[in-house]
Amino acid sequence: MKHQHCRMAGNSLMVLGLVTMVLGVGVSIANQLPTLNMPQILAQGAILSIFIGALLWLVGARVSGREKVEDRYYWLRHYDKRCRRSPNSHH
Repeated sequence: MKHQHCRMAGNSLMVLGLVTMVLGVGVSIANQLPTLNMPQILAQGAILSIFIGALLWLVGARVSGREKVEDRYYWLRHYDKRCRRSPNSHH
């Protein structure tokens, strides 16, 4: 796929994952209300949807290329000797 299509597909998956997580949390909270009497399978499905949403979010970040940028930045900041400040360096 072209870069623009990858970014659009990744962003769409990230949005879908976020919506799935938010809906899962909402249904889980609503399940705690005693007046609604939701079936048990719906409560378990809501918890499962939170994890599915997180997985969709991560897949979307991977497809759109966002994950690589943050990983590289984290690696440079924490493990690359050129980017670390040490008391003995004289630059």
